[in-house]
Amino acid sequence: MHSPRRHPLLLPLVIVLVAFGPISTDLYLPSLPRLGEVFGASAGTVQLTLSVFLVGFASGMLIYGPLSDRFGRRPVLVGGILLFLLASLLCLLAPSIEWLIAGRLLQALGAAAGPVLGRAVVRDLYGPNQAARALSYVAMAMALAPALGPILGGLVTQWFDWWATFLLLLLFGVIALTGVLLVLSETNRYRDPTATQAGKLIANYAGLLRNREYLGYVMTVSAGYGGMFAFISGSSFALIGGLGLTPLAYGLSFAGVICGYVLGSFASARLQAQFSIDRLIGFGIVALLIATVSGLGFALLGVASVASIVLPASCYFLGTGLVMPNGQAGCLRPFPRLAGSASAMLGFVQMGSAAVLGVFVGQFQDGTPKVMMAVMFLSALVALASQRFLLGSATLDSAS
Repeated sequence: MHSPRRHPLLLPLVIVLVAFGPISTDLYLPSLPRLGEVFGASAGTVQLTLSVFLVGFASGMLIYGPLSDRFGRRPVLVGGILLFLLASLLCLLAPSIEWLIAGRLLQALGAAAGPVLGRAVVRDLYGPNQAARALSYVAMAMALAPALGPILGGLVTQWFDWWATFLLLLLFGVIALTGVLLVLSETNRYRDPTATQAGKLIANYAGLLRNREYLGYVMTVSAGYGGMFAFISGSSFALIGGLGLTPLAYGLSFAGVICGYVLGSFASARLQAQFSIDRLIGFGIVALLIATVSGLGFALLGVASVASIVLPASCYFLGTGLVMPNGQAGCLRPFPRLAGSASAMLGFVQMGSAAVLGVFVGQFQDGTPKVMMAVMFLSALVALASQRFLLGSATLDSAS
């Protein structure tokens, strides 16, 4: 069977698809305190608009993976983006915080198609050896979404109001849908007509989770992302609520943190020829530990400033720039015929764990970085434990 062709704009399109998650969360982070004012809701309730999004995002991933293994990547992507567009309109017109939370859930169910199938498309077209490098470049470019998102969100929140961020998300969905229709040809060469049968579905997912290597990469990636989401979930309350930053100043601070992720992703792509993906993951875990020990130390000592929050977080994000693309490639490497399902289970565990951590950070939020930094520290420890006990100790030994 002939390999599907790579359109010159394929990687830019994959970047857009994978960016559905971060752009849907980071763009409206500066408006979170404003949502509490408008709808008369507590910080914990407002934070549910983030955590509920991740719950829907994680659940949707479990659906889209098998659907794409059976029907193909392209039609499933189109359906998911259409749902995202309708849900974004509901969020834009939400009359209450309850309606907004419901809209965010539906928005997440649609957005989940982007990263799951974007990664699967990369695995379809680039194979096991080139996928890690391609995903590193995707991660590096995709970092523009969380870097620019809070800045743009801060600007439109100050100029207009919270609703303007959802208008931008609606426009983003239109751009993504246009790209899929014009650029993406079908890439799934191994369609499985039994992939959505309940018995086969359960067997596929159970087989993935019984694979020690797969589980190790999933847990490592999920732990790294969980710490990132702890910062995403708590940073606006610590920097805007605790330190009094304006939404725009917060967006600029967040962009500084994202620079760490860009640097880590760039280093990952450039170092692929010299180091294995496991060794690069080890380097990333070292950065996570350094970042969280320093950040938690500052918080416990009562040192609360922009620098004491942003600098450790930047180092943490640098570590995830190394951990995540290599861990994602490691997850997909052994499963060319189950790339959709393997990507879906990875996304489910990654987003599900982040949602739990986000709820925890929101419920115990006190306007300081203590809870946020503590969760990031625990996430780094889980990443270390997963790497040590599931993937073996050689990775970290070589990094140290």
